Amino acid sequence: MRKESVLLRLKSVPHLVGKGALVASGSFFSGYRKIYVLVDENTEKYCLPLFRETLPQVSPAGIIRIKSGEENKNIVSAVSIWEQLTQMQAGRDALMVNLGGGVITDIGGFTAATYKRGIDFINIPTTLLGQVDAAIGSKTGIDFQEYKNHVGLFADPKGVVADPLFLDTLEPRFLRSGFAEMIKYALIMDIPLWEEMAGQDFDALQGKLPEMMVMSVQDKMVVVEKDKHESGLRKILNFGHTIGHALETFLMKTDTPATHGEAVAAGMICAAWISSRREGTSCKREQEIIAFIDKNFQRLSFSRKDIPALLQLMQQDKKNKGGQLRFTLLNKLGDVVPDVEVPEKEVEKALQFYLGNQ
Repeated sequence: MRKESVLLRLKSVPHLVGKGALVASGSFFSGYRKIYVLVDENTEKYCLPLFRETLPQVSPAGIIRIKSGEENKNIVSAVSIWEQLTQMQAGRDALMVNLGGGVITDIGGFTAATYKRGIDFINIPTTLLGQVDAAIGSKTGIDFQEYKNHVGLFADPKGVVADPLFLDTLEPRFLRSGFAEMIKYALIMDIPLWEEMAGQDFDALQGKLPEMMVMSVQDKMVVVEKDKHESGLRKILNFGHTIGHALETFLMKTDTPATHGEAVAAGMICAAWISSRREGTSCKREQEIIAFIDKNFQRLSFSRKDIPALLQLMQQDKKNKGGQLRFTLLNKLGDVVPDVEVPEKEVEKALQFYLGNQ
């Protein structure tokens, strides 16, 4: 297991990942006259003190606050951030530090990149999901109406700092949520990572987590380096996300909302099932894959009568072409085929399969 942080570089964006990453990041903050830290009520309580304690030389000029949760990753919160920056008289030479999970880094990057036509920002993801996925790759954005990440842009942070120090602040459910994205990397491109985790419960993997986190970050960086704007290769990272995003959005309005990772886990089960039944793919290990996901994530609560609404949400997926749903499917373990047209009837059958195995 790695004992110290490693510096990874995605073109011009330095990423510090692993134990000690935060303390090693001091140079990221030099040269800025005013630094502002974006937090929600949870990261202000649990993570901001760790940030201040670890980097006492960084003295924020102001703390910008929004409410936590995907339901608050919207234009109302974006306007609030712009208002707070304006009230604090933040200039174009300011730095914004996005201290939080995927919601914070998504909306923080978006608002920083658009405030006064752009100020610098650094992502310090405090959740496992943020550290291995959401904060990496320069995607920023907000949800609009009922659709995830419907408005946004690509904008490079000045740095990303992913330190497992913050993971101790998470409730177990939200820590596990990030594991879904790590499973995704293992399935689509990283057989050694799959071999590290296969057949085990997430709780049994805690000792390996820092090393597996670095492996996951490297996987995403390899893809983003080759296709930053998702014109081709980067679409492989959407494995499980077409259905996953629809489930996450749909369940947000129910009494049983799902975390992003829980929704993606469900989406990967459906995508593996579709993959195993398509001509042109040779996915023969779907039962092993599905059993492993079920070992780590409970099935989500929805019904067959909800499927039309889910299909309607999928129609707004950014990967669609000509009104046709597009999926990333497994060819075999470690190898995927992006941008595959899948008829709605096939997606409906996959959702019925998911429900039929509860």
